[in-house]
Amino acid sequence: MTFKLAVDVRNALLDAIETSIGTDAVLKIRSGAAPTNITDGDLGTVLATLTLPADWLADASGGSKVLAGTWQDLSADAAGTAGHFRIYASDETTQKGQGTITATGGGGDMELDNTVLASGQEFNVTAFTLTAGNA
Repeated sequence: MTFKLAVDVRNALLDAIETSIGTDAVLKIRSGAAPTNITDGDLGTVLATLTLPADWLADASGGSKVLAGTWQDLSADAAGTAGHFRIYASDETTQKGQGTITATGGGGDMELDNTVLASGQEFNVTAFTLTAGNA
């Protein structure tokens, strides 16, 4: 049997994720596939590092939570193809979440306006959504 949660409970869980990670969360875009587990060491080259807005996700609604504000990097750190991301606490070392990256419309956990980055290139995160189970 699957345990089902009401929408208000799912929304509270999602809002707690942002609270737990905290303000000044750091997003690192990396090349290659993500590690198997969040506790595994980093893989791939860091292509970009962004400090996310203080309120980086909109309030949860309907069992989902989407990016808030502008997630933009004016100058990528290195050249390569974005393959995965990790979100860290403000200390930039404590991993809190990870997922896949695709171009806009590609269906990844996070979508960028361009996944093939050149060093110094500007790019934007165009989509990021957290969805609670059975939402």
